[in-house]
Amino acid sequence: MTNEPRTNIGSPTPDELREQIERTRDELGQTVEALAGKADVTAQAKEKTSAVRERAAEKTALVADQIRVKTQHAAQLVKDTTPEPVLDNLGQVARAGRANRKPLLVAGAVLVVFLLVRRSRLGR
Repeated sequence: MTNEPRTNIGSPTPDELREQIERTRDELGQTVEALAGKADVTAQAKEKTSAVRERAAEKTALVADQIRVKTQHAAQLVKDTTPEPVLDNLGQVARAGRANRKPLLVAGAVLVVFLLVRRSRLGR
């Protein structure tokens, strides 16, 4: 406040009134902004959507990490418990499959078509 004396006891000076008006305007502006924010349903929906999306991404990453760890653990268990000759044979089969992808894909497609036709005939 100011050091100017008051004109009447209990009556504020013009400078005090100006300060009080300025404070009131600031408070009113903040109140209006807060009310406008609460009334803006679109902005609130966007904020909630963003928060849900972030939580979903976090959970997805967590689950993916858990799946990766469990898969690695299961693969290690299989590798540890499978006899060496079987692992060697499986490695040879995998290499042959990678080298001959087209015939395997064609064979797989033929098998799927066969199963679909058989299923449709049995359903009648």
